[in-house]
Amino acid sequence: MYQTAETMQAAVLYAPGDIRVEQVPVPEPGPDEALVRVAACGVCGSDIARMLHPGVAYHFPIICGHEFSGHVVRLGDRLAAKGRVREGDLVTVPPLIPCHACEPCSQGHFSLCKNYGYFGSRRDGAYAQYVTVPDENLMVLPADLDPRAAAMLDPAAIALHALWRTRMRGGRRVAVVGAGPIGLFAVQWAKLAGASDVLVVELNEQKAAMAVEAGATRTATGAEAAVEVAGDGYDIVIESAGVPATVDQAVALTARHGEAVFIGIPHDPVVLPKATFSSFLRREVTLHGAWNSFSAPFPGEEWRVAARALASGELAWKFMITHELGLDALPETMAALGERSIFSSKVLFLPNEE
Repeated sequence: MYQTAETMQAAVLYAPGDIRVEQVPVPEPGPDEALVRVAACGVCGSDIARMLHPGVAYHFPIICGHEFSGHVVRLGDRLAAKGRVREGDLVTVPPLIPCHACEPCSQGHFSLCKNYGYFGSRRDGAYAQYVTVPDENLMVLPADLDPRAAAMLDPAAIALHALWRTRMRGGRRVAVVGAGPIGLFAVQWAKLAGASDVLVVELNEQKAAMAVEAGATRTATGAEAAVEVAGDGYDIVIESAGVPATVDQAVALTARHGEAVFIGIPHDPVVLPKATFSSFLRREVTLHGAWNSFSAPFPGEEWRVAARALASGELAWKFMITHELGLDALPETMAALGERSIFSSKVLFLPNEE
């Protein structure tokens, strides 16, 4: 049996902006859980809001971080008896813990669970050296997959879930608004699904260049440029930025009988101008919400397809990584991300690397 120290390093959130990297007890796995040694944990935009702004975190203190991978180092008794997971396995962890009791869960719509748990927000997450994970949330991956890629399965699955909300098929024109990691994965999924043209709308020129690397056929760094390129509109528009202005833009870019799907989470009121709303009505546009990435059987085909695509090389991911850091750098990095004083795409923390 793997032996761990009694304490571990973790970034603990005590209040908005009060993040302390300190020694805490290593958690003990329950009978149906595994102790996972965290290899990599990515920063999600929701982490920035949760760790810096009031009214977002559910309770304090808490260890945030939900986009992660690691290696199993200890198994609870009942989990060990099943033989499904073994010590040493590389795992990624779908962060939602469904209740399996509500109506959406009974229908297999786990993304819509009414009483879910969630790593990094409702239970301790992976900005730490170790974390305990229930059996259902242990997704075993090929041992030769890079753990950094495994930690990026969550945004990859979220982008695929959003695309599957639409009637996507080969030959469609697709626009992606926002070129963060989810948007960059959305570009790749659209191309893999046979999109004939993929426009990325992104104000930041460095991120627009990343979109080209992801496979975008064209980019626009402003609203006027996007409208000029769009012509009669795009069949499918994926909004991943979560800003009121980009929500408006996504609706306005959608073609007649087209579809716009929204992933980004705005933190300010969203108001559609009269002209945009009139266009939405007259073009008979369909608007979709996309929440999380889970379906049946849990965690869903989104996760399994994404895992295969990362393992095969169909999905590129290394080019998105702008930072690989130890936990000591987390407080100052999170503050800089909140202030937008540094350029970043995918930020990864590697809690167990020296």
